[in-house]
Amino acid sequence: MSITVLEPVRELRTPGLARGTVRAAARRSLARRRMLGRGAAVVCAAFALLALVPLVTLVSYTVARGAHALSIGFLVHEPTPPTIPGGGIANAIVGTAVILGLAMVMAVPVGIAAALFLLERKGRLADTVRFAADVLTGVPSIAIGIFAYVVLVQPLGHFSGLSGSFALAVLMLPIVIRSSEAAMRAVPDDLREAGLALGARRGRVARSVVLRGALGGIVTGNLLAMARAVGETAPLLFTAIGSSFFTLSPSRPMAAMPLVVWEQGTQAFAAAQQTAWGTALVLLVLVLVISVAARAVAARLGRRAR
Repeated sequence: MSITVLEPVRELRTPGLARGTVRAAARRSLARRRMLGRGAAVVCAAFALLALVPLVTLVSYTVARGAHALSIGFLVHEPTPPTIPGGGIANAIVGTAVILGLAMVMAVPVGIAAALFLLERKGRLADTVRFAADVLTGVPSIAIGIFAYVVLVQPLGHFSGLSGSFALAVLMLPIVIRSSEAAMRAVPDDLREAGLALGARRGRVARSVVLRGALGGIVTGNLLAMARAVGETAPLLFTAIGSSFFTLSPSRPMAAMPLVVWEQGTQAFAAAQQTAWGTALVLLVLVLVISVAARAVAARLGRRAR
């Protein structure tokens, strides 16, 4: 009579075999996975550098062409005829500051109020306002300039810096609305609910909790909207139209740096083209300063909020 010795139960060896199989497969594929990861990192870095090529080329070319025109006199003197070198852009710098300042006064309060409405209200009206803001973001700036011309220039009977401010305000408004709403939605709901639980009114909670907590994002969005509007030329062609004289009155035609770039850059005189390149460099530096200031303010307010 023969005795058959039973093999160990296979199920008892299965977990160890599975772990060993996984380890072996992982070792075999480790080199391939490392190679693919490094290849993907190289491809991403190459595309990132490729995306920077237009920016670096634009900045370097503008600096090379416009640096020769920069001087203290260029910034503080008034313009001269295109055939006479030595003119400045003081009137354009002041005109840009006045037009952009009035545009901020028009757009920022309305945009923040609209963002608060979108935050607190739900329904068809809020969805319509949000959709309108998204559509307005993609409207060409020249169409906004024509709209401002019909709304203000034609009824008033003359061009003015005020109509240019209105056009830039319309251009900035959707950016202010959407960026402010995103910043307010980033405020934790627990803070709003805690304020309401303590008996505070919704308006007080919005002012003391929501706006304070979202202040960094709101300021950043407003500065980015300013940087978006400061270089626009098409809306000002239909509204402010430009001027060769120094003026602080927004009820009259006003000069602006984008208009100087367009007007002087289309001239055949070397002095006028040099003025255009110098103005473009000043405008580029201004946009860079505003963008850096937006990030710095956001970082500082973010640390203070924490």
